[in-house]
Amino acid sequence: MKIIYIGTRDSALAMWQAEWVKNKLTDLYPHLQFELVSMKTKGDKILDVPLSKIGDKGLFTKELEQGLLSDALDLAVHSLKDMPTLLPKGLTISTFCEREEPRDVFLSKNGIRLEDLPAGAIIGTSSLRRKSQLQHFRPDFTFMDLRGNLQTRWKKLTESNMDGIVLAAAGVIRLGWVDRITQILPESMMLPAVGQGSIAIEIDEQRSDIQELLSPLNHAVTEQAVRAERALMRKLEGGCQVPIGALAEVVNGQIILRGLVASLDGLRLIKAEGRGADPEAVGLEVAKRLIELGANEILAEIR
Repeated sequence: MKIIYIGTRDSALAMWQAEWVKNKLTDLYPHLQFELVSMKTKGDKILDVPLSKIGDKGLFTKELEQGLLSDALDLAVHSLKDMPTLLPKGLTISTFCEREEPRDVFLSKNGIRLEDLPAGAIIGTSSLRRKSQLQHFRPDFTFMDLRGNLQTRWKKLTESNMDGIVLAAAGVIRLGWVDRITQILPESMMLPAVGQGSIAIEIDEQRSDIQELLSPLNHAVTEQAVRAERALMRKLEGGCQVPIGALAEVVNGQIILRGLVASLDGLRLIKAEGRGADPEAVGLEVAKRLIELGANEILAEIR
């Protein structure tokens, strides 16, 4: 019996996602055997430095991609938001799985909503995107860097003087922590990371056999939305450690994309919106509007 090797990071959330893919494939192809291969990436190993200081080109994907290129893996399961917009030569995203809730959530120590926190409240997050938008919303907030897997972050919240932490809703939901959510943050307060909420499957572009196996898992509406978001990110030459937020939805065949670029202090926050049928065109259109409004100047300062 042929074994298909599925690469994944070894965190609880990454393993949940890979197991979900494995179960879907096992149901579809009971005559095949699927095996998970877990590994630590650079981003998993360096936990004492903010991601923005390390640089983010393949921080959570490189080791898995090396496995694909060496034929040790047949496919790799990622959180799409961790994937650079430019992939290594020879690799492609074959599958965009149906998106979970794409927004961010606030987990508060005492069940207090963000807007009701006392002046000078301490929020746990290492994300420049989250910090800058929260700083715009409440300039009095202070921030504590928060790295590690979701269990580690929750433990730090309970054991520290933080008032709350901001996480991606999708991960919290997938780990069964819905009861810990104080609030889902509305788009008016916080635009999520590009691709947030979607599981992406990466393969060697020559592996038409694997592409065929995975095709039933691709969700067309999710693909259209996240392609638009990634086109915006590519044009702005951003990464997951730059204060860029984007969220697209598909309504009656039209892609509606909202994008944002913010300065680190939250004082400058520019937004643009576009719509159309072609994901790449919509992403480029919104990126160009943001550039016209001053996005490049803000990003140049940050870099």
